[in-house]
Order: sequence, then structure tokens, then C-alpha cells
Amino acid sequence: MTETSQPTWLTQEAHDRLKTELARLEGEGRAEITARIAAARDEGDLKENGGYHAAREEQAKQEARIRELKQKLRNVQIGTPPDDGVVEPGMVVTALVAGDEMVFLLGSREIAGSADIEVFSPTSPLGAAINGRAVGDTVAYEAPNGREIAVEIKAATPFAG
Repeated sequence: MTETSQPTWLTQEAHDRLKTELARLEGEGRAEITARIAAARDEGDLKENGGYHAAREEQAKQEARIRELKQKLRNVQIGTPPDDGVVEPGMVVTALVAGDEMVFLLGSREIAGSADIEVFSPTSPLGAAINGRAVGDTVAYEAPNGREIAVEIKAATPFAG
């Protein structure tokens, strides 16, 4: 499932970090992989050349990451959501989920960076159920196993990073 219809919410720090990663991958990252492929190709028979195949696989992964970063940066919303108690991307949510308290970030994993916080996408079953709801609301969503899970929103504050 992709999140192309909704913008990716990012803090300014996360946006800058992703732009830096993209620039590195498109510049020196591509040059490094191209050099590794050329060096491995010079070793001879490509059918049994593990270094060549590993470099090509690495190149494919890198190009996929470049495409992912370009998509996220093309459809991005930068800033802090309002601190109005409404659950939306970019908010840290405290909720009782099936009776257990959970604290998590609603949004993209890219926002969290190195922060130690669980992240749920707004398009996940839980994220879709609570997106747009307010503190004090109780909703339910259907888990992948078909069970109905109750969620009570206790708090929603903007992610500070």
C-alpha cells in the first residue's frame, strides 16, 4: 500500500535529512556503485563474478531508495501540526488500544529519525481509524485477523523530534 494520495508530513529536520541523503545517493553514492561495478566487470566472466552481482544488487537497492525519497519529497508537508487535540499525521498519540496504553507517532517512519518511538501510518488500520478524531473519542477498527479492536484517544500532541 502506498501513501501517494496524502502528503508525507515531515519536520524541517527530517526534510533536511532526507534531502541530504538523496543528494548523497544521487552523487557520490551512484559514483561509488558505478566504480564497484566497473572494477568487478574488469575481473572477467560475469556469470560467476560474485562481486559484480553484489554490486548490481546494491545498485538496484540504491535506485529504489532514490525513487522512494523523490516521491516522499515531491508530496511533502513541512511543519508542525496544530496542538488542538485532533489526531493527524505528525502527532504523538497516547491511546488505550484494546485496554493497553500505547504511545506512538502517526505519520511516516522518516519523521521519527533516530527517536525511539513506534510509528503507525495514517493508512494503517489503526491510523485510519483515529486520523481526524479528537482526544476523548472512542473508535474501533478491524485488525488483520478480523477482530474488532477498541481505541480510546487519551492525548495527541505535535511531535517535537
